[in-house]
Amino acid sequence: MIMFVIFGATGKVGKATITRLRAEGAPVRAVLRDPAKAALLAALGCQIAMAEVGDVEAMAAAMNDATAVQLICPIDPRAADASRQMLQSIERMAEAIDAARPPRILAISDYGAHLTIDTGITSLFRAMEERFRRCSTRVSFLRSAEHMENWARYLKIAGETGVMPSMHQPLARPFPTVSAADIGDMAADLLLADQDHGPSPRIVHGEGPREYTALEIAAAVGRLSTRRVVAHELPRADWPATLIRAGLSESYADLIVRLGDAHNKGLIGAEAGVGEIRRGRTGLSAALEPFRPDIRQAVSR
Repeated sequence: MIMFVIFGATGKVGKATITRLRAEGAPVRAVLRDPAKAALLAALGCQIAMAEVGDVEAMAAAMNDATAVQLICPIDPRAADASRQMLQSIERMAEAIDAARPPRILAISDYGAHLTIDTGITSLFRAMEERFRRCSTRVSFLRSAEHMENWARYLKIAGETGVMPSMHQPLARPFPTVSAADIGDMAADLLLADQDHGPSPRIVHGEGPREYTALEIAAAVGRLSTRRVVAHELPRADWPATLIRAGLSESYADLIVRLGDAHNKGLIGAEAGVGEIRRGRTGLSAALEPFRPDIRQAVSR
C-alpha cells in the first residue's frame, strides 16, 4: 500500500506538499504535534498521527508502512539555545528513521548546506544532512532558497514608514529566493516520482523563477501597500538588537546574523555541479499578496 508520511504538516511547506499529494489522489498521513490543528487536514482526507519531534517511538510509529517520509526539522526562534535544540531534534529524527526504516526519506534542507564554513543557521542544515546520510535508507535533500514569505515580517514597518530595512547588502545584489508553496510542490513531485536516481543522497535545489534584489522587494511591497517604499541597509551593528526586538532569542538572532554575513559575501546559493536546480513558478508579488490586508491595516493607522 502506498502511504506518504508528512512531518511538519501544518507548516507552509508541509501544507503545500499535502495539498498537491491529495490533489493527485495519493494517500497521506499527516504528522502533527497539536491535535487542535487536525481537523483541516482530516477534511483533506489525511490520516492523522501525533508525534513530538523528541519522541522517537512516536515518530517511528508515524513512519510505519510509509512509502516515503517528508521531514523538516523545526527550530524554535525563541529557544534559549537554538543550535542545541535543533541538533537534538535532528538526532531524534535520525533515530526514528533507523527504527522505522522507511524506503525513502525526503528532507527539506537549505541553500548553503554544502558549505563547511560557519554560516549560522545553515550550518545546522549541513549537520542534518551529514546525520541523515548515515541512516539506513535512501535519502533525498531538497535544499530551499530563502522563502519569499520571510519578507512579510517587514511589511508592517514598511507600510507605516515607507522604509524597508534589509540585511541583504548591497541592496542591488540579487539573491535566490522561492515561495514556500513552490518548495512544497517540488517536494510532492519528488515523492511521487519513485525512481532510482543513482547513489543516495539525491540533491535537488529549489528556487524561484528568478533572483531578486532588496530594491525589487521594496518596490513589490510598495505596490501592495499603495505607497512608495524604499529599501534601507540596516547597519550591521543593529542586526542583533533588531532581531531580538522582533521576538527572536539571542541565540537564534546570532544564527541569523551569521547567515546574513555569509549571504552578503555571496556564498549562499546552489552547490555548483551537484544535483539539479528546480524553479518554482510563483513570483515575489504573488507570494506576498496574501499579506496585503495586513499592509493596508498598517497604512490606515
